[in-house]
Amino acid sequence: QVQLVESGGGLVQPGGSLRLSCSASGRTFTIVSMGWYRQAPGKERELVATIRSGGTTNHADAVRGRFAISRDNAKNTMYLQMNSLKPEDTAVYYCNARLQVSIEGYVEVWGQGTLVTVSP
Repeated sequence: QVQLVESGGGLVQPGGSLRLSCSASGRTFTIVSMGWYRQAPGKERELVATIRSGGTTNHADAVRGRFAISRDNAKNTMYLQMNSLKPEDTAVYYCNARLQVSIEGYVEVWGQGTLVTVSP
């Protein structure tokens, strides 16, 4: 399997920036795509951005133009650069990986989450 560990969360003022990291270990060659999700208090978990193994990215409308997902395959690490942060970006951010475990079989694994708080 694959293990995911997030880091980089914290407290930042509105308009500030943070970079989240997600380090993957284990059978990383099975990863077909990775992504960031977030869950704000009292709300459902939502997609923030995804990146496929070939490098194709997708960003949610709420963060497009402010956030950027990237991946360093040599380091087995995914990043989320977050700029122009807003209070509504406050949430626990989760790293996700989709693994191919058989010809037609896929599983998803999650990190433990890292808290991002945007507040004056």
